[in-house]
Formats: sequence, C-alpha cells, structure tokens
Amino acid sequence: MSDALSTETLSTQTQVSTDTNGVHQPASGREPLLRVQLLVKRFPITTGIIFQKTIGHVHAVEDVSFDVHPGETLGLVGESGCGKTTVGRCILQLHRATSGSITLEGVELTKLKGERLRAMRRDMQIVFQDPYASLNPRKTVERIVAEPLTIHGIGKRGAERKARVRQLLDVVGLGAQFSRRYPRELSGGQRQAWAWPDLSPSTQAYNCDEPVSALDVSIQAQILNLLEELQEEFGLTYIFIAHDLSVVKHVSDRVAVMYLGHIVELAGSEEIFLNPTHPYTFALMSAIPIPDPAVEETRTRQVLEGACPAPLHLHRAAPSTRAARGRSAICKQEMPELLDRGGGHACACYFP
Repeated sequence: MSDALSTETLSTQTQVSTDTNGVHQPASGREPLLRVQLLVKRFPITTGIIFQKTIGHVHAVEDVSFDVHPGETLGLVGESGCGKTTVGRCILQLHRATSGSITLEGVELTKLKGERLRAMRRDMQIVFQDPYASLNPRKTVERIVAEPLTIHGIGKRGAERKARVRQLLDVVGLGAQFSRRYPRELSGGQRQAWAWPDLSPSTQAYNCDEPVSALDVSIQAQILNLLEELQEEFGLTYIFIAHDLSVVKHVSDRVAVMYLGHIVELAGSEEIFLNPTHPYTFALMSAIPIPDPAVEETRTRQVLEGACPAPLHLHRAAPSTRAARGRSAICKQEMPELLDRGGGHACACYFP
C-alpha cells in the first residue's frame, strides 16, 4: 500500500493564537487566505404554487467561523446533514449566505456579483465527490481542461493553449495520450485526477467535497499523494470535506467537527484525534473501526442517545442537548460558544 495510508500521523501541529471571535488559528505571522465569520445559511420552506409563502427554514449552517491560512489543509467532518457541504458551497458562492462574512485575501465574497465574482472564481475551485457527474460526457479531456482557460482568458488560442492543457495533464499524472479520450473511457481514479487540472497561476484554494470516498483504497492513496504533491508544488490551500476520519487525519493540518450546522470542536489534527474533548467528537472517534479484532471487541463505543434533531425551526440549544454529558439544564437553554480550552484546542461544550 502507498505511504499515503501507511503513515500514521502527520507532523502538522502548529502554534496557535486566538482571534476576536474566540476561534483558534495557526499563528503563522501571515494573514489568513480565507476567513469565514459568523456564517449562516438557512433554506426557506415554501408552500403554494402561484403565490408562495415561506412557512419555515432549514437551519443548515449557524454561526460558523474559522480561518484557513495559505498552504494549510482544514478538514471538515461530521455526520451526513451537518452542514459541511453547505459551508463549502457558500464559500464558493454556489449558495448565497443568509448572513455572515466570507473573505478571500481580504475581498468580501458575499457582496460580489457578475464579472467581479467570475474573476474571483479563478482563485478558488471545487473537486466534486463524483467526478463523472461533473464532466461533460460529450467532450474530450482536452476540451474540458481547455474550457476554464478559455473562460478566464488564460493563454492564447491554438498551440499555446494546447501546450498548457498538456502541461496540466502531465502535472496530475495523465499524459498526452489521454487528451483525446472521453470521461467514459477513464477509470474512477483517472477521472478524479482529471478533476484537478485547472491549476491556473491564481488558483489558491480548493474545496474538496468527498474527493476519494468513491474510490478503492489503493486509488485513494494515489489521489491523496497527488493532493500533497500539488500542495507542495503550487502552495495550494484545501478545505477537505470527508466522512472517512482516517483520511482526514492523514491529510489535515487542523480539523473542524460539525454538528447540526455548528462547529463544536476545532484543533490540530493530531490533537483532536488523541484528545477529543466534545462528547460528539468523542462519539465520532469511537466509531472508527480498528483493524485488530482483539482490540475492537474489548473497546467501549460512545453512543449518542436519541435521534438527531431536525434542522427545522431549530432551537438555539438543540445542537448541545443530544451530545451533552448528563444533559444538564444549561445545555437545554443555550448553545455554548466555541472557546479556547487551552493549547489552541477550541470546543463548544459546557462540560468538555
């Protein structure tokens, strides 16, 4: 197996500092590339056909704040429906935020429209979970890779742009022989590698939404190695959304755990896996299967009681009631803030 999955941990622990929102960020001495502050996204529920009336909202994301620094990988984890993908789509402006601030290199993205927004999208890209669904089956590899270059006016037409396409394909391990092929003629790993060639000089941040979940273990290792190589060569910044915690542990510098639209814990990758402080995070970690049957049989699982509350008309305290130890009265009244618990480890819990 590739070293990508055999490596137990990464030396990703960094010094941290606290910003004005109480969320901990690496103290790198540089300004963050991406800053998300108090992000809220609510989807309206309407009734009626001609005259529509809003009767409620789905609370997908509530008061999410974090920074991502240049060259860093931030992992976003949590169960299905917790808001991970919605956060990523709001950053890319595929969903418009209900409220809050999203800045990329100091530019407020939530206020951009038209040509200015399109120009900023050169700086950020998305890698979808299913690459085949995001690729035009009627176009060849060469035409699909050349399309964003044409849209953003990168390179001249003809031989120069073709050379740029071939260069990008070489970077992700696909040679010139793949340029005339169609998506159906490639394997799953080749398609996922194909999702990366838009490496224009200004592209800095990638939103990776379950980029390896549909691949087998050996192909996952190849793609993860590719991510690391591209990050080192081009200084890329990743937001890595995944369910596979072992993959998140390997690729992430820091990990943010989401539950019901809130970030409930945020810390360095090694720290959060060795010392989870929020009951929900602890339950997630205890669900990771251990390949040793003897150890797997003897360990105790932390199981959360009851069903996950519906994100409709969500009460302020709802995210803390199910995951709280003992479910004390204060947990039923107010959702705790994400605060520093020491050493750059942020947790939103009254009894961490």
